Amino acid sequence: MVDIKTWITSFTEKVEQTFPNRVWFIGMQGSYGRGEATETSDIDVVVILDVLRIDDLKVYRDMLDTLPNRDLICGFISGKNELLNWETSDLFQFYYDTTPIKGSLDCLLEKIDKQTVKRAIRIGACNIYHACVHNFVHEKSDDILRSLYKSAAFVLQAVWFYETGKYIKSKAELQNAITPPSAVLTNVQELKNGASVKFEEMSELLLNWAKTIIVGYKER
Repeated sequence: MVDIKTWITSFTEKVEQTFPNRVWFIGMQGSYGRGEATETSDIDVVVILDVLRIDDLKVYRDMLDTLPNRDLICGFISGKNELLNWETSDLFQFYYDTTPIKGSLDCLLEKIDKQTVKRAIRIGACNIYHACVHNFVHEKSDDILRSLYKSAAFVLQAVWFYETGKYIKSKAELQNAITPPSAVLTNVQELKNGASVKFEEMSELLLNWAKTIIVGYKER
């Protein structure tokens, strides 16, 4: 396991040295941000600069190549103005799934109302439905199905937030909160723990779940 506290401290120092007086925000997402990381988990970092140019991406890429665990590093880098004008349905998940390291994303909250969350639910479910159908007919990929189940967990987080006003980062805690337990989240946890993919069975479950969400959260 990566000593993530030591790693993120070093990362933050490197970013600030590389872009002096230009760093608006640094954060962490994904399994490490949620406290659910395993030995193979990505280190999912967020960096927001005052502005972002292609030369900044080259410099950032070269900086990352000097860091330990380079093969695990992924994430998002952006200019501030782009983020503030981003599609609002994406900002819901972005805000609530990001653990701040430097700076704050609280200015995004004014853009995230209940209709925005509902839109995030619908778009997420529609994308999963479409990808599940395509994968079942054409790709027949276990890896794609795994990734779709991860996406479904994010949609369920949004559903819980929409219904209760509370955001639960941990999938295990979310599973305990949902009554009756979600079969989709059960599969998410089992796949994360190394369970094999039951392709047709899991595809059918996911497709039917996405269908229910699409209809249940239709625009009115």
